[in-house]
Amino acid sequence: MAFDIEMIAARYSKMEATITQARKLLGRPLTLTEKILYNHLWDGNPTKSFGRGVDYVDFAPDRVAMQDATAQMALLQFMQAGRKKVAVPSTVHCDHLITAKDESGADLGVAVKENKEVYDFLSSVSNKYGIGFWKPGAGIIHQVVLENYAFPGGMMIGTDSHTVNAGGLGMVAIGVGGADACDVMAGLAWELKWPKAIGVKLTGKLNGWSTAKDVILKVAGILTVKGGTGAIVEYFGPGAESLSCTGKGTICNMGAEIGATTSTFGYDESMERYLRSTNRSDVADLANKYKTHLTADKEVYADPNKYFDQVIEIDLNTLEPYINGPFTPDLATPISKMKEEAIKNGWPLKVEVGLIGSCTNSSYEDISRAASLAKQVAAKGLKTKAEFTITPGSELVRYTIQRDGFIDSFHKIGAKVFSNACGPCIGMWSRVGADKKEKNTIVHSFNRNFQARQDGNPNTYAFVASPEITTALAIAGDLGFNPLTDTLTNEKGEQVKLDPPTGEELPSKGFAVEDAGFIAPAADGSGVQVIVDPASTRLQLLAPFKAWEGTDLIGLKLLIKAKGKCTTDHISMAGPWLKFRGHLDNISNNLLIGATNIFNSKTNEVKNQLTGNYEPVPQTQRAYKAQGIGSIVVGDENYGEGSSREHAAMEPRHLGVRAVLVKSFARIHETNLKKQGMLALTFANKEDYDKIQEDDVIDIVGLISFAEGKPLTLVFNHKDGKKDEIPVNHTYNAQQIEWFKAGAALNLMKA
Repeated sequence: MAFDIEMIAARYSKMEATITQARKLLGRPLTLTEKILYNHLWDGNPTKSFGRGVDYVDFAPDRVAMQDATAQMALLQFMQAGRKKVAVPSTVHCDHLITAKDESGADLGVAVKENKEVYDFLSSVSNKYGIGFWKPGAGIIHQVVLENYAFPGGMMIGTDSHTVNAGGLGMVAIGVGGADACDVMAGLAWELKWPKAIGVKLTGKLNGWSTAKDVILKVAGILTVKGGTGAIVEYFGPGAESLSCTGKGTICNMGAEIGATTSTFGYDESMERYLRSTNRSDVADLANKYKTHLTADKEVYADPNKYFDQVIEIDLNTLEPYINGPFTPDLATPISKMKEEAIKNGWPLKVEVGLIGSCTNSSYEDISRAASLAKQVAAKGLKTKAEFTITPGSELVRYTIQRDGFIDSFHKIGAKVFSNACGPCIGMWSRVGADKKEKNTIVHSFNRNFQARQDGNPNTYAFVASPEITTALAIAGDLGFNPLTDTLTNEKGEQVKLDPPTGEELPSKGFAVEDAGFIAPAADGSGVQVIVDPASTRLQLLAPFKAWEGTDLIGLKLLIKAKGKCTTDHISMAGPWLKFRGHLDNISNNLLIGATNIFNSKTNEVKNQLTGNYEPVPQTQRAYKAQGIGSIVVGDENYGEGSSREHAAMEPRHLGVRAVLVKSFARIHETNLKKQGMLALTFANKEDYDKIQEDDVIDIVGLISFAEGKPLTLVFNHKDGKKDEIPVNHTYNAQQIEWFKAGAALNLMKA
């Protein structure tokens, strides 16, 4: 039986009335996205039509999910909210703090010992406030959510940008910061700007080496890392129906890499099969009863250009495998052109490591197809040329693939099987030799490949591909190898060709597991004690941020003018810094250490205007804070893309940065800045970025009359006595302006 079946049934029972009313209001057929959104309005029945990309709307999500790295700060905030129990079903998943080094058992044992304080904190808070707890080793949050909690037509939020993975089961699932999660767990409305709509029509059927991963790799190449910003992507068509449920999840998962609010698919037979296979026949029965409401109206898919803001069409019959990268997930190259591109750009052709798994591609289907290639190594007299690793997505999948012999197949080609955790995907990989900073190539089936993300080496060229292509390239040890056309030389000197991968969508013997890793909370947690040691280096109780002083901000220093891509990885690095995610002051020592200073093209070296010396970014900002001087950060396009980590907003806030001024923001990061009481500003004229000089002292004018839709003014006082005055825009509404005035959204909740 499914978790929270009563909640799901209650949600479905409202669909007929709300969707009928919404259709009447709009005077037209509805997309699936619109049906789900209107059925989750905070006020219940629809009473008005909302403008796409214009109106802020309050919603009532069905559930909240948190991974352990972001849950620490989310729950530290929730503890200040004065609530006795969470208002909606919520879960914590321990997947981010396990370092991949040797093999699953040993790595998990080390993690449990090293992170005991954090795990004890998370489990006790979960027990106290009615939150489900998935212990270390249970699996990656998004795989566990898909297996246990996702349901067609639902809405959830999660403190991880890849929460969108649940769109594979027909949800509107959205990544958020911890403050948003805190609001929903406290029983408050969740605010989102009504999204634009992108439709992707899939025709044909995958064959040979092509996979669901190649769909999203191609879409990323079309839309780029910011092309989906502010939009929900809805996939449809006969090609969509031909994909497995977990394949749909893969596509939705990497929707985060195009900046999309989320992605989703209409309910179909593949979802029903997956629900029944994961012991949720009760949900499948309900979904079948309401299935006309769990997909778009027929007229929408018949004439999509009338109902979507943008439509993309992809023929799966002719879709070629893609390899995306390096250093960005939207640099899409068909495998037939990869060798040419690599040689032209000087990318290292030798593949050092192939890595499969992660939340993006760790389903039974993914692993079974990769295993079919591993079996060919011995059968064809080959030897794997690169290192090879597997990261299972959950204990349910790991136990089942071990039972079915896949892990043994991987071991036979020298592969390492890591813990059921994020591991190398998020930089939790103790890679031998990475400290040498040598130029090298790795290929993985993860979702992100930002510079230095996987192993801390800025000279690692990381490429994203399907598990099948990753496995083939690891066998060949060659980035330029095309398994569709090329042969390999085996140990006998013979030319052999890899057969296309084969596998099962779902295990024919069913899934099996001894201990899935779930711990239910106490029915009454009022007696549970949550203790945080004041001397801890891992955890720190939060102090409220100070309210706005009621004046314009005068005399701010320029902390950094960042050049080019500045993701949340650049703003607040993961990897070894994850251990401090529950201690705001300690993790603030990584503030912007990965961002490139435009004035010297160096990372973590900015001019301290108090001394005239070049110093690390956190050290410089702490010097300003000690003198009571505020500062401003300036950035480029799509600033804050990537992870949902709100530490990238809380760290500058904690250290005294008052505003972030950029050409454009990624959605989640802009919201996180607002929630923490900072000013998130954009250039009215992007060329004004060039006017900012290294020694500028900056004034922000117009805050006394701060209002929705009204630009502010920035004055850049240059060292030579001259000044530039520019208008800057913002997207604050009336409620968000109150967050700024109060010092943070949480301060208003407590009030």
